[in-house]
Parts: sequence; C-alpha cells; structure tokens
Amino acid sequence: MPSDKFRADRAKRTRTLTLGAVMLVAGAVLAGFGWSTPSLVLAGKAVLFLVGLTLVFQGVSRLVIGIRGKRIDLLFTLAVIWLIGLITVAVLAPVLPLGEHNDVAKTLLEPTNMSPQLLTDHPLGTNNQGLDMLSRSIHGARTSLAISLLAVTIGTVVGGCIGVIAGYYRKGVDSVVGIFTNALLAVPPLILLIALSTFLEPSLRNMALALSLLTIPSMVRLARANTIAFAQREFVMAARLMGATRLRVMARELVPNVILPVFSMAVVMISALIVAEASLSFLGLGIQQPDPTWGNMVAEGEGGAMEDFPHIVLVPGAFLFLTVFAFNLLGEKAQQRWDTRSAKL
Repeated sequence: MPSDKFRADRAKRTRTLTLGAVMLVAGAVLAGFGWSTPSLVLAGKAVLFLVGLTLVFQGVSRLVIGIRGKRIDLLFTLAVIWLIGLITVAVLAPVLPLGEHNDVAKTLLEPTNMSPQLLTDHPLGTNNQGLDMLSRSIHGARTSLAISLLAVTIGTVVGGCIGVIAGYYRKGVDSVVGIFTNALLAVPPLILLIALSTFLEPSLRNMALALSLLTIPSMVRLARANTIAFAQREFVMAARLMGATRLRVMARELVPNVILPVFSMAVVMISALIVAEASLSFLGLGIQQPDPTWGNMVAEGEGGAMEDFPHIVLVPGAFLFLTVFAFNLLGEKAQQRWDTRSAKL
C-alpha cells in the first residue's frame, strides 16, 4: 500500500503537470493569436505575444518539475538550444532551402515588404527589394558570428599571451604593457572602430582585426592578474627549482591555469563584439549591402520604413537580442565555474 507521503507527492506532481499543460496550451494560443491577427495594432500584438511566451515558458518549467521532480535552469537550457540551432543553420545556410538573401535580380517577381506569415514561402516576410527576411537573418548570423568569433579568438590569443608574459616577468615588461593597455582602454571603443573603419576596407577579415582590439586590453589584464596569482603557487616554485626554463614554466604551468578564466571572459566578450559589429554595420561602416548582417538589416528601417513595415527592424533585432542574451547567459555560467572572482562582480 502506498504511504500517505507517496500519495501526497503524486498528487502534487499531478497538479504541477496539469497546471503546466494548461499554461503551455494557453500561452501557445495567446502567442499565436497575437502573432497572426492582422486587425490588432502592433503594440497589442507585441503584448499578447510576449504574455503568451511568458505563459509557455512557465508552463514548460512546471512540466519539467512535474516530470523530473526537480528544477532545471530552463532559461540557460533554452539559450544553449538557441545557440546550437543558430550556429547549425548558419553553417548549413548555403545548402538549406532558403529564399534569396542578396541577389535582387532573382526577386523581381517576389512581393516586397511582405509581413511575416508563417505558412508561406516567406515566414518572416520580405524587405523592400523582395529578399527573404529569414534567409537574410540566417546569412547575417553567418557574418556576425564569424566576425565576432574570429575577433575574440585573435584577442584572446594575443591578449592572453601578452598578459602571461607581463605577469610573469613583471618590472619593465609589465610597465610597458600596462601603458599600452591603458592607452587602448582610454580611447572610446566606438570612436576607435570608426577611425579604423575609415582606413580599412569593410571585409570580414578587417572587421575581425578591428574588433579584436576591443578584447585585447581586457584579456591582457585578466591573464596578467591570474598569472601573478599562480606564479607564487607551490607547483610553479617547484618547476623553477627543478631547473625548468621560463618558457617551459609559462607554457606548462601557468597557461593551463590561466586559460580557463580567460576563456570564460572570451564567451562574454562574444556578445559585446556582436553588438559592436551590428553598430558599425548600422552606421554603414561595416559589411555593405546587399550582403546581410543584422546591423545593416536594422538600418533598412530608416526613413520611416519601420513605421509602415516594422518587421524589417523587428526580425533582425529579435535575432540580435536572442543571440546576445544567450551568449551572456553562457558567459555567466562559464565565469561561475571557472572564474569565481569575476562572477561575483
């Protein structure tokens, strides 16, 4: 015979599952109604859609609790799923059955400024040249992610190496590195990027090189601080006493311990670089049309176009927001695991 505690737990789990299912269905209906009803004004659609998404999120949370019997970080899980899905479709974009994203000669017969309609050939609508917004958003993700990942890789490798050298040698080397680092930090990032953009051709490689300058100072400081902390540890002192060269001590003893907090900072920096790249493209200093990036797609809403066709801005804006938000969550988790001092700030 089941005990009273078992029956109470089962009844509680049943109530949780029922409530979760009701909230999930109600949220899906509300979000779908807000998305697909043409008679509603934009503000009403947005409110209904957001309330529906909130109910869906809460419903899924309760279903997970009812099934597993314990909570999970659903928001982080959804962020990881979004990033994996986005990166996957971005990599496979050339072979996916997507609409045209940059060749206007192929869209002469396509509707222009078409509003999002999920069950059509253009589920997220088209822009003023008939180009498919879903395809442009996915190809824009290829550009934004490639630039930001390349930039953060360059900044992490260069800044991390300089920081380890400065933290290990100290004295004159540390002073010189500190002067150059402070000089870079003293220049407003947007002004620095605009100045570089005037001299560099707007290509993926040049954009990545320019944006990497934003990450190098932070990486230098973080790597230097961790190197100073680990340089006084017993295993480093033992390696010195055993006759290991300075290069060997840095490569075998310091770098493996410094790389984890630097990597966690790099994940956080990806989101900042995505925003920086979008800002430059919005200003016309980044990747140029017709090649899509989220920044120059948002710029298509200038001149009153957003008031008449808000999806032109909202679609790439949603991709940008969700991606930056997901990378911030991922970076926060990485810092909590590998860089607890930074996570407490």
